[in-house]
Amino acid sequence: MLETSTTQSELSRVSGVRQPSISQFLSEKVDLSDEQLDRLLSCMGYRLEVIRRPVVPELTRSERRSWRLHRRLSTHLTRSGLERWRPTIERNLERLRSTVRGQPHVRNLDRWESLVERRDVPGIHRVLTGLDRDSIEMREVSPMGGLLSQDERTEVLEMVG
Repeated sequence: MLETSTTQSELSRVSGVRQPSISQFLSEKVDLSDEQLDRLLSCMGYRLEVIRRPVVPELTRSERRSWRLHRRLSTHLTRSGLERWRPTIERNLERLRSTVRGQPHVRNLDRWESLVERRDVPGIHRVLTGLDRDSIEMREVSPMGGLLSQDERTEVLEMVG
């Protein structure tokens, strides 16, 4: 925008992307989709080039530990496994609902509940193994406690160090 002397309001008029969305993106409060970003850039004479390469995410020790535990749990997740786990998951959701306050945690509990009610095994796998910020935050209020055997839990925690 600086190189093309384009203002937010001008870019909004030309691109059709709402000015508040542009402002929130520039202040790093929201992410734009590749399609939206490409549209904004093309309005200023640029194009978006996405380079796909593996990147090791920066996780805290706690986030990495949680990811490893949930990743191990995902190796056991099947439709029938989910049915066996449902009573424990539902009890955990009820317990979490009585203690968790604030966003995004309450919203993430709603999302967990929806995934389990819909028996969305692929969706649950994505949350258990995802390294995006959304999945990391979902695992902060995970109802999956008590599903791994103590031996598996110990093995995973020893790997994390």
